[in-house]
Amino acid sequence: MTTGQARWDGPRGPAGYAASKVPLITVYFWIIKLLSTAMGEATSDYMVRTINPVIAVLLGFAGFVVAMVLQFRAKRYNAWIYWLAVVMVAVFGTQAADVLHIKFHVPYAASTIFYAIVLAVIFALWYRTEGTLSIHSIRTPRREAFYWATVLATFAMGTATGDLTARTLHLGYLASGVLFSIAFLAVALLHWKFGLSAILAFWIAYVLTRPVGASYADYVAFPKSVGGLGVGHGQVATVLTIIIIGFVAYLAVTRKDVEEIPDEPPSRGSARHRRGADQAAGEYPPPPPRRLDPYSADPRPMDPGDPWPAGPRSADPRPMDPRDSWPADPRSADPRSGAAWSTDPRPGRDRRDPGQDAPARPREGFFAWDD
Repeated sequence: MTTGQARWDGPRGPAGYAASKVPLITVYFWIIKLLSTAMGEATSDYMVRTINPVIAVLLGFAGFVVAMVLQFRAKRYNAWIYWLAVVMVAVFGTQAADVLHIKFHVPYAASTIFYAIVLAVIFALWYRTEGTLSIHSIRTPRREAFYWATVLATFAMGTATGDLTARTLHLGYLASGVLFSIAFLAVALLHWKFGLSAILAFWIAYVLTRPVGASYADYVAFPKSVGGLGVGHGQVATVLTIIIIGFVAYLAVTRKDVEEIPDEPPSRGSARHRRGADQAAGEYPPPPPRRLDPYSADPRPMDPGDPWPAGPRSADPRPMDPRDSWPADPRSADPRSGAAWSTDPRPGRDRRDPGQDAPARPREGFFAWDD
């Protein structure tokens, strides 16, 4: 199946940047999921055949409750806690499906339809409440409750479906495993090549992993008289448990399936801060606007790079060069323009006829500091 997060991830909705409670959907996810379904099938069959079935179901339910408490108390995804919860759901989900058939004599076809309806109702309530069925939107307790209810229903439905094809339809365990494996790969192909919805493809594949793993586990564990290899449920459950522990330990160390989130969620901030972030990303800042001198007779805009602006009302439109030394006599002539310097040594002050009307000055401007 597909590795990585993007192909299977849907919209995260309003859950924000809270830590995810589920792993990224990588190839390791599907491997451990298939192994856990097979292990849950073998463990459930071993328990109901070696101890009292009622006690076995109560033990499975107790393990399921403990795993759920640990999972809901965790602040973020933890590989050991999450996969313990999946394994206990696999065991208890198998027992829930088998109880309807063995204890209440409900046919596998009826139990398959029943669990399919339960699953559809959970999906409908989940989507109506949260607006998404994405596995990577599991960031609030309510969404996590919907998620684990869905997982439990998929295990029960998958168990009933596998038993339906293997026993009621008499396909056998091996043929059932091959049939569901083809269906599993077909869903992956439809998503990869033909654009099947990521969320729909994920949940169909998730349901199919149950009959795939359970069918192969039953084929290996059951005696040859019923179409199996006769290895035994206890041996199959033990070997699968060891393999699962190895994969989970690898993920716990490498953190390949952990969704990393930023320490602080990005805020919109001010426009100035957003512009600074864009410039840091490689964009050049826009050039500063060129200002017009409201007092200068030179219509050309001022160059922000000039150290001194041209003197307002100066007859020389060229800007003064600050490197030029000030004349000793403030009334001496300016050799560049022929005009007399102002008695005020500050740049921009010139001698004006007292009878000449001064131009109107704006209230505020670049030269407001002249006031």
